[in-house]
Amino acid sequence: MRYDFSTSAPRDDTNAEKYVLRQELFGTDDVEPLWVADMDIDTPDFVLSAVKKRLEHPIVGYEEMPRSAFEAQIAWIKQEHKVEFELEDMLYSHSVVASINVAIEAFTQKGDKIIVQTPVYAPFFKSVIEHKRELVKNPLKLRDDGSYTFDIEDLKSKIDERTKLLLLCSPHNPVGRVWTTKELKEILALCIKHNIVVFSDEIHCDLVYKPNTHVPFASLNKQARDITVTAMGVGKTFNMAGFAISSVAIPNKILRDKFLKVYKRIHFAQGSSLSHVAFETAYKEGKVWLEELKVHLKKNYSMLEELCERYPIKITPVEGTYLAWLDCRGLGLRDKELRDFFVKEAGLGLSAGISFGREGSGFMRLNFALCSAKMLLVIKHLEKALQRIGNKID
Repeated sequence: MRYDFSTSAPRDDTNAEKYVLRQELFGTDDVEPLWVADMDIDTPDFVLSAVKKRLEHPIVGYEEMPRSAFEAQIAWIKQEHKVEFELEDMLYSHSVVASINVAIEAFTQKGDKIIVQTPVYAPFFKSVIEHKRELVKNPLKLRDDGSYTFDIEDLKSKIDERTKLLLLCSPHNPVGRVWTTKELKEILALCIKHNIVVFSDEIHCDLVYKPNTHVPFASLNKQARDITVTAMGVGKTFNMAGFAISSVAIPNKILRDKFLKVYKRIHFAQGSSLSHVAFETAYKEGKVWLEELKVHLKKNYSMLEELCERYPIKITPVEGTYLAWLDCRGLGLRDKELRDFFVKEAGLGLSAGISFGREGSGFMRLNFALCSAKMLLVIKHLEKALQRIGNKID
């Protein structure tokens, strides 16, 4: 392999969110943080080198998002995901969550209904509630093998004339599903029938493991393209969240103009000149790095999977993302007790499943995007804790 993921730079002496918030979230700094979705893996050297080169110019002022940066992303998306966007479709955004909030204001009014599919990344439902829209939960169906799928019959029963927007998470955070064309077309048929706009959060689209293939919602057909707002970016793929840059693709001009009306009022501007350089470089030079990263991540997941097989924890089959969704109901612990077990017994700070919606009760989300050294440490700590609790259960 060209790239080495065995170790990573220490982050305790930085202002890394996952580290500086340990005391606030877990009541101690003596915990390995596995909650927020960024990697304890070094950002690619070619990205950092490009940023350093840009800093050779002594002025870092306001800059427009360069055409070449979007062109690099468009080329990447076409090559990797078989869907083609035009330059005019693309907008800069500093985060997917910000884009979700713009979409809610742009395509709905107070009192309108917005669909989310729980358990799901918490800002999906929090953003709906904060905008005083009516939250419609369409819980995913948990199958016998521990994986999830859409509950189409439930979705049909909850759509009415006030339903205006569906927030799709694809690939799904936290359950790790990579939706198939068949599954997505069932969603599409309902959204076309009821004139529902789809905001498709595809920020994890590059982190998909073979034989699974990410299917962009906008790629399904012309009708899908006309009702979809797609959010993509480099933050998850290349561990670049700190550059605060992503994009929104809106091929339909009517939808794009509605989105822009809110977008301009908020004044998103065009972001940082350093972020532009990092974004473009990642898309132009990142293919080999990403392929090797995915091999590494799958090894980490396999280690965790093998551990869970020996204890009363069921790990959800992962198809995409670097987030393990752990079914811990076999431990017989309530949600607070479960969280305390991981923190106090294992020294690990995970995301509580209940934070992703009621359907996450009894589950925990573990970020396995770690260098090999840290992953081995996590496995060691978790196994010791499970041995102790196993003795108590026996």
